[in-house]
Amino acid sequence: MNTVKEEIKILLEKLPDDCTIEDIQYHLYVLEKIQKGIDRAEKEGTISHEEAKKRLNKWLTE
Repeated sequence: MNTVKEEIKILLEKLPDDCTIEDIQYHLYVLEKIQKGIDRAEKEGTISHEEAKKRLNKWLTE
């Protein structure tokens, strides 16, 4: 597993040279949200696709 610093280096290498500060901020935000989601899933577990459909059924239209 990479450190945060290593993850940011990888991110910066993938972005084009003409990216803006806003582009970098956005990608850092997304990276942070993804990591928080992974951490939460590891701590609290996940649910199946069928269970998610069941819970969201009142909002889904078929």
